[in-house]
Amino acid sequence: FQMTADELPLMGTAWGLPNVWLAEGVPGGILWGGTIGYYLSERIVEGGNSLDTSDLDPRRFGDYANKAWTREKVREAWGTHAEQKYPGQDMPAARPQKTAPSYDRLTELGAVWGVLNGWEMPNWFARDGVEAKDQYSWRWTPKGNLVAEEVQAVRTAVGLVEMTPMTKFEVSGPNAAAWLDRIIANRLPAVGKVTLAHHLTAGGGVQAEYMVARLGEDLFYLISTPRAEHWNFDDLSRLLPADGSISLKNVTNDRGCFTVVGPKAREVLQPLTEIDLSNEKFPWFNVATGSVALASDVRLLRVNYEGELGWELYHPLSYQRQLLDAILKEGEKHGMRLVGLHALESLRLEKSYRAMYRDMNPELNALESGLERFIRLDKGDFAGREAVLKYKARNDQRRSVTLKIETDGASTLASEGLYIDGELVGRITSGGYGYALGHDVALALLPERLSKPGTKLEVAILREWKIAEVIADSPYDPTSARARM
Repeated sequence: FQMTADELPLMGTAWGLPNVWLAEGVPGGILWGGTIGYYLSERIVEGGNSLDTSDLDPRRFGDYANKAWTREKVREAWGTHAEQKYPGQDMPAARPQKTAPSYDRLTELGAVWGVLNGWEMPNWFARDGVEAKDQYSWRWTPKGNLVAEEVQAVRTAVGLVEMTPMTKFEVSGPNAAAWLDRIIANRLPAVGKVTLAHHLTAGGGVQAEYMVARLGEDLFYLISTPRAEHWNFDDLSRLLPADGSISLKNVTNDRGCFTVVGPKAREVLQPLTEIDLSNEKFPWFNVATGSVALASDVRLLRVNYEGELGWELYHPLSYQRQLLDAILKEGEKHGMRLVGLHALESLRLEKSYRAMYRDMNPELNALESGLERFIRLDKGDFAGREAVLKYKARNDQRRSVTLKIETDGASTLASEGLYIDGELVGRITSGGYGYALGHDVALALLPERLSKPGTKLEVAILREWKIAEVIADSPYDPTSARARM
């Protein structure tokens, strides 16, 4: 019996080694053996899997997974193997390990911490006498009232989100643009612009999602999910030309990130910077570099995951403590609230923003995941293009849709089946409570014939049947007018 930190095997590509594959860390050989043999061989021969094996990829662990960390986490995993586990539960062993300079200050302000890629990341913020300790359950808990207030602040005033764990790469070199253009499915942005782009598998699935900021003609800043740091860097590294003309640098540990977001975000940030943040000078999906408060070399991206006016501030980590205090001081005048990951999840669901490894992954074709507007089939060749075209020509397509579910006491999570007259017709890929809307919002896969708004299905949430209705994407601010304010 072998045990890993998350009790799942290591199956797939070995980090940083050409043509080396792993199949180890198996907690039960009889249970797992045949499956791992099949899907690992499929991956070696076909270049990918016919179902999503992301949770088993060895590169899901980053540099933080050293021997000391592994020893503590494996003992914890084995010791709690038979205990009840709850959605979103963060286990306490080997923590805190990776912390940003904001950690102590945010702890003082009530942060309840979770973990992303080894980093401590605030889940929500306790206040008004509530203990700063997470509340795990399959049902709603009182912390939801505070999460609701965080969501409300972003929708009506302004919030600050600690986003330092995001994966961050720099790509540069005289041929950087041509190299990157052959990898991603979207068009490259112009200098000073930002775009959302995807690296597809040969089968048309989504290997990675990047926010791509073009800082110069041959300098690109790529941002992706924390979990993908090792994985994405490894995949891109394998594509680098042998002549060394392209530089790929992992700057995840060099820069922190704060998102300042909400209708009053401009009022908070403008007094702190000489950069003109007006809509005319700094429109949506633009990037500029300058000083904010006493922090130099801050990269401001006018994008966010919350669907409001806002900027992501990627700053040298050494400036973070002062920058945090300056933003909080200015934010007090405008009703700023600190915002955690749980509120962020609700905010992104209300905008139907897809999440990596849930609503899009290597198994699902990019068109199944609803990414049509980011796939530029007319731009020339790119990884996965032929597979996307082949899927587009099919007459049995599935679609990612948004669902409205009236819930009370418990919310959908993921992987719940969707039924019509007792027949299984689809499944939920992610979901949760939309605090600004007053009902659950879920993203789901359905046959195209059932993807039209108004279609009603049934879903069981903790053994209670609920009606799930297909609605148009982005139920909150469908035209994104608020992000363009």
